[in-house]
Formats: sequence, structure tokens, C-alpha cells
Amino acid sequence: MTGRLKDRIAVITGASRGLGAAIARRFAAEGAHLVLVARTAGGLEEVDDAVRRAGANATLVPLDVTDYPALDRLGASLHQRYGRVDVLIGAAATLGTLTPIGHLDPPVWDRVMAVNVTAHWRLLRSLDPLLRASPSGRAIFVTDRVASEARAYWSAYAVSKSALETLAMLYANEVARTHVRVNLVDPGALRTKLRAEAFPGENPADVPPPESVTETFVALAEAACTRHGELIRP
Repeated sequence: MTGRLKDRIAVITGASRGLGAAIARRFAAEGAHLVLVARTAGGLEEVDDAVRRAGANATLVPLDVTDYPALDRLGASLHQRYGRVDVLIGAAATLGTLTPIGHLDPPVWDRVMAVNVTAHWRLLRSLDPLLRASPSGRAIFVTDRVASEARAYWSAYAVSKSALETLAMLYANEVARTHVRVNLVDPGALRTKLRAEAFPGENPADVPPPESVTETFVALAEAACTRHGELIRP
């Protein structure tokens, strides 16, 4: 690797597995200092081992992203420790249940919205001053094409991704005259736990690994990146 993210402070949610973990490993290889957020402490520790093998450092933050006061404290802690955040990767997501709208249990709807939408708003609320404090702040959110397809039975997940896209674009417009750049990435089908839940009969070997799209995230996280307000499909 070429050290394209050397010394950049990157906060990654959903970092214990799947795409978030793959991004963390790639960012470590590019020289970033990582703040890894996920609910599963064991998964975070496994990713941390890979980060250390790459010669990088990580701060592990084992919390559920729906613990909103904890997200507020995270921003305060990062401000005290670093004074800035250079990159925010919003990769945390949950699928919920694929079922007709009328059959969806309210607690499932609430959980999907809490993880996929509200948590990212709370992260932006907490980290916005730190992204603005960076000379080249970058916010990158992971979306899915079902956000615009209105695919039957995807209910809460599709609605949540549509809301996330609107949230990201609103933020992009708000920071357009600053050094912050905001983009969305739809990585397509990837070999992740969420994908397996949605398509249980699919052969995982037929689906690309999450490592196959990490270059897109590196390019968007670089200080030199000028792309802004885009939805990118690698």
C-alpha cells in the first residue's frame, strides 16, 4: 500500500465484520488511525489484530450505535483526544425482516430505523464539529439500491436506506462551502452476513468479498478527493 491515508483519523461504524471490517483493514494498510465502533467486542478485537499486523493503531469502541448518549460521549472524547475527525464511514446496518408491510412487527421497524438512520444522524450531530475542524473532512455512508427500487417486502430496510440517502445529501448541501466532502456508496452485492440473511439460498462463493470495493472508500477518504454529494456505485 502507498500510505494514502497516513495519519488520517477515521471513525468506522459496523467495524467488527463484513464491509466495515474490510474497510478498517484496508484503511490500516493505508496508514490511517482508526476508531472502530461496533456492538461485538470479540469481532472488534479480531479486526484490531489485523490492524496491528498492518502496522497501524486502532481505538476500539464497543457500543451499540443506538446508544445515542454514548455517541455523544464519543464525539466529546475524540474532540478532547484529537481535536478533529478526518473521515467518518457509516457502515453499520441491520436488515430487519423481509415481509409484507402489514406483517412487519413494530419493534423490528423501530430497530431498523434506529440503526440505519437515527444512529447516523446522531453520529453527524456528534462529529460534525470535528469533521469541520479537519482540513479535509470526509463523510461516507453505505447505501443500497433498494432505496430507490421500492422492492416488495424490503419495507423497513429499503425505507431506512432511502432516508439515509436524503440525510447524507442534506448534510452535503449544508457543508458545501466548507472543507467537508460527503458521499454515498452503494457497493452492490457483497459476501456479508446481511446479504446471507436476505438471500439464504445463495452460494456465498458466487458473491464478491467486501474487500473488492474498499478502493472506492480509500479514494473518497483521501485528503485530495474532491467528489461531493454523489451516490457512487463501484
